[in-house]
Amino acid sequence: MYRILLADDDILDLEGMKTFIPWRDLGMEVAGTANNGFAALEILEREPVDVLVSDIRMPNMTGLELAKRAREKRANLRVIFVSGHQDFQYAKQAMSLNAFGYVLKPMDDRELVGALLDVKRELDSERTRHEKEETYRQLVPAAKNDYLLRLLESEPDSADSAALRRQFCTDDWDWPLRVYVVEIDDYASKLGQYAPEARKAALSQLEKLLIGGMNARGVDQICKLSKTRCAVLANARREEELFGPFMAGVRQTLPFTLTIGTGVSASCSAELQHAYGEALAALDQKMLRGKDRILAYEASVSSELKDLRDLDRHLEAMMLAVSAYDLVRIHDELSHVFQLVSQYGSRITIRHFAMYVLMKMNEQLRSANEDLYKLLGLELKNLEILLEFETIGDIHAWLRRRVFELSETIQAKRHSKNGKLVQSVVEDIRSRLDENITLRDVAERFSFSPNYLGLLFKEETSRNFSEYVVDLRMEKAQQLLTTTKLKIYEVADRVGYRYLPYFSRQFKETTGMTPLEYRRKH
Repeated sequence: MYRILLADDDILDLEGMKTFIPWRDLGMEVAGTANNGFAALEILEREPVDVLVSDIRMPNMTGLELAKRAREKRANLRVIFVSGHQDFQYAKQAMSLNAFGYVLKPMDDRELVGALLDVKRELDSERTRHEKEETYRQLVPAAKNDYLLRLLESEPDSADSAALRRQFCTDDWDWPLRVYVVEIDDYASKLGQYAPEARKAALSQLEKLLIGGMNARGVDQICKLSKTRCAVLANARREEELFGPFMAGVRQTLPFTLTIGTGVSASCSAELQHAYGEALAALDQKMLRGKDRILAYEASVSSELKDLRDLDRHLEAMMLAVSAYDLVRIHDELSHVFQLVSQYGSRITIRHFAMYVLMKMNEQLRSANEDLYKLLGLELKNLEILLEFETIGDIHAWLRRRVFELSETIQAKRHSKNGKLVQSVVEDIRSRLDENITLRDVAERFSFSPNYLGLLFKEETSRNFSEYVVDLRMEKAQQLLTTTKLKIYEVADRVGYRYLPYFSRQFKETTGMTPLEYRRKH
């Protein structure tokens, strides 16, 4: 609805315009009426108005003066004048004020309606133009993010690369550039306990700190990679200037820290893929070299990390034993882990190793509907106890005791009434991942109210129902990608996604890779 202000010192004419013009049919409404210019200006001060319909000859302030002062307040205001034949000499002045129409008295309603329709057409056209401009403005960051992703992961098609280089001024970047991949440390433990709204607010604040800090220093090559990672392209000589204040600001204002991986410099866009690969590899070295810092890629550390892959295998086997309440196997697998660690030398500090073990345990538990930090208490969430260990043996003894406790707690939960119910709900969801699953639908199946089942689910799993369903879908998608030859769109359909781009975006937010990249890597 467009809003109209009527101004006329003739009360009968004013009431006639208000009453007999079919405003609603025109897509308009009367925002106010005034019988003099001063009253009309007061209405303009407090009401949004799109069109002013004013008599030219009014006492104290003419319609021409009113229009002039009104346009000073609202530059886009449309004006239609109404006046008698004897005032036609004002027409030229009216046109000089860009009046949209001039209707003579005695007024024919059809003539005024025609002028109003002309105004409406122009307002509609302007609104459409603004909407297109706003849509384009909103699409530019997404298009730039997509272009940067393509530069980092694969060279853009030659057909559009020249146009995109011009669009995003690639040749004007401060070459040579390094790729800096910024990652949130301990995301599950630091943010996993937050309510979704608080978690979203923290991530939004991080994005503002990063974009604001980089843009203020003339860097705008920023690319979101996943929920926990983003990339920045910047000249290496500016590293401390850019990332020092940013990381300090994060430590002071947010409940987590950041680690940044980087590698060689790239002198052109064709070299960015290699630079990006080294930045990711540098982040993989965080387990050995520590967090809350900038890690430059080191080839020697990467070779050592390859030897540590057996760690993950034994940790996964141990967590299966935890789930099965097999204490003997827990003991054996944990012993294998510490035998492996003892071979790798001083690069694996006690604290870093302990943090890595806890991280892997939590990953396994989250996929099994549990939360490590909730099960074992706040001391692990804060991780202060890790600072007390001096030897690998200390960690071994402490972990063995806590893992036994963990297995017993999970076993007890499974035999509780609510634990059994949630387990049944999870099994039902797993069997129908290709369907449209809602909390209301599942609640009806189990004869509960949606609110009650949602609260019960959150209490048992530490996650919202919708988040848990997404996690199950992504877990199934990863399994299908690595064990079948289904096409990507077929995998998406098997896990309940009918719109392939949305599936790909959700998958990348979860794993940090596109479905195709994940299949190739695994």
